[in-house]
Amino acid sequence: MINDILKNLSILNVFWFVIDLSLILLGNRLLHWTVNFISKKKTYPSKNFFNSIVSLLNWITIYAVIFLFLFSFPNRKWMFRPLYSQGGIDVSFFLILIVIMSILFAHKLIKLLTTHVLKPVYKHYNINNGLGYTFNKIIYYTLMIIALGISFKSVGIDLTGLGTIFSVLGIGIGFGMRNIAGNFVCGIIILFERPIEVGEVIQLNEGIGRVENIRLRSTIIRTAKEGTLIIPNQYFIEHIIKNRTGSEMIAEVTVSVESGVSTEKVDKVLHEAVSKVKGKSEGILNEPNPTIRFVNFRNRTMDFLVEIPVINFEIKEQIESKLRHSIVQSFTEEGIHLAPYEFSQVLLNKLEK
Repeated sequence: MINDILKNLSILNVFWFVIDLSLILLGNRLLHWTVNFISKKKTYPSKNFFNSIVSLLNWITIYAVIFLFLFSFPNRKWMFRPLYSQGGIDVSFFLILIVIMSILFAHKLIKLLTTHVLKPVYKHYNINNGLGYTFNKIIYYTLMIIALGISFKSVGIDLTGLGTIFSVLGIGIGFGMRNIAGNFVCGIIILFERPIEVGEVIQLNEGIGRVENIRLRSTIIRTAKEGTLIIPNQYFIEHIIKNRTGSEMIAEVTVSVESGVSTEKVDKVLHEAVSKVKGKSEGILNEPNPTIRFVNFRNRTMDFLVEIPVINFEIKEQIESKLRHSIVQSFTEEGIHLAPYEFSQVLLNKLEK
């Protein structure tokens, strides 16, 4: 193939190839500059729209360079020379290239359709983000399957035979892939039943995070402490998940104090510690007011729970850390001692449970 390209190659061909390539890249830069200039005007569409335009321009530029490379040289017969014949179709390098480019083209168009055409339609008919996200996923996978089917058919691949092969292989590898299949089915259930939706805040064990993406096999959760979590969809079907969207986000700190100290004094010192944190921190809600409760007592320990309402889960752990610092400082100044960690007591509590 390389020999066919280099055959009969002249300096003039290379010169015009370089000139045309420079014009394509220069045109791409000018269009980028124009789009960036227009995007700065507030009367025009959103920034995401212009980002999609820039992405589309880059895609068109890549395709233009590919076609320029293929058609700038005198000997092009190698592109149309049949590599193999299947089902009466002569499959050449050019046909395979067109198929690949068509699949990428379908992917790009579907993304633009769901982002800039369907999104205003959802907004017009008051369709919430979760349901709109589900529709977009269904449309994307359906159209991509159709595009792949047409592409395979155009290069002579018999989809009936392919389906038979997959069905036979499915029997053999089904047991090994049962977890993947289970997660796939659970992903479809989540998209249709929508127990959780993109943008919602959920609680997983002791952690809290926001749903960023729901895929067919897994769901992406962003947390403030652990970072981004990739969780198999089967987890959301088999476990109890607390949806914290719309509910108050509370920063909670439990304080264990040695017995013998006046509970009123401890309550007063905790209020002072909370006031210090509120005066130096952002993200704390004015309403409702922070609460301090005497929640439990044991042989030599008294437990107090401090709760402060915050704006979101991202600020929750920051406020809890600041509150612990403030409580330790206030207790040290007032001579109040935290209860010692007693392994025997912890073991006893576990046995009682």
